[in-house]
Amino acid sequence: MFNSLTGTVTEKLPQKLYLETNGIEWDITIPDSSLEKVPGPGEKAKIYVYLQHTDQLMNLFGFASQNDRSLFFDLLKVDGIGPKGAVKIMSSIDSRNLVTILDSGDIGALEKVPGVGKKTAQKMLLQLKGKLSLSEDTIVVRQKNVPYQAVVTGLIGMGYDKRMAEDVVCRLADEMLKDSSFAGLSDSAKEDTIFRKAVVELAQ
Repeated sequence: MFNSLTGTVTEKLPQKLYLETNGIEWDITIPDSSLEKVPGPGEKAKIYVYLQHTDQLMNLFGFASQNDRSLFFDLLKVDGIGPKGAVKIMSSIDSRNLVTILDSGDIGALEKVPGVGKKTAQKMLLQLKGKLSLSEDTIVVRQKNVPYQAVVTGLIGMGYDKRMAEDVVCRLADEMLKDSSFAGLSDSAKEDTIFRKAVVELAQ
């Protein structure tokens, strides 16, 4: 079985990639979040693949990184999520954001992801929380020392970019620590204050 294909990108469409290798053009189904990382038509690309082969069909799925493919495999472990369902979920949210939501156990944010309903969200948390196949680059992101992770997760659930949310929360936390009135608040009140200020800044 093959691990990856390297060739020339001939066309990029929603959840679809055409890649030519030695005169053969491959029809590859790929999550939009992964497709964004692939070079444009006419350029060389390495695509990590998975072949779904049954008695009735053959489908080739592709990913821009081993990390994306690992997350795809993790989603397939969830009862009720097949390859196409996994692609739909990964097309709706960046892999790192999805990992953050799953590991935080934020079922509310998970239910907002297109393609994920309440029952599926519950199954995903039961199966995947703390059990993800993570590559080194994702581990580095997860180990980043960011305060008020619950606030970051809530912002991600509202659709804000993870990195932007982390940057704003870190800066606000540093600023608020200099305020004596903030230091006297309860933990939940501190989170609420940081959250409200972060929403205002990110909305600008």
